[in-house]
Amino acid sequence: MSSVSSNMKGFYRQKKNTITNTANKSSKSSNKQPIHDVMLSPSTAAHGDEYNENETMLRQFDMNMAYGPCVGMSRKERLDRAQKLGLNPPIEIKKILENEKVQSQSLWDGCI
Repeated sequence: MSSVSSNMKGFYRQKKNTITNTANKSSKSSNKQPIHDVMLSPSTAAHGDEYNENETMLRQFDMNMAYGPCVGMSRKERLDRAQKLGLNPPIEIKKILENEKVQSQSLWDGCI
């Protein structure tokens, strides 16, 4: 058995943990900024990064697949369909869509 274990030690080489000195590293690599190519979705571009509590609730409604898919229809149409199917969507969403000035299209509109 000792010959098998010695063969395995040779096959699976282990590296020892060593402490490296950070003072010796070049500071050029730490000054580099990562390049990001980020595109904003239409809903983010329309509202910016700031949106109110009502929009937050509507976005949560958009993300919840319990009320069915939201592609190709407005938030109001999706809410009405969920009510007809007996899925019991939140009453707050209906109030927001009827009384407030909010974006009628879902978070996913134009993305899919």
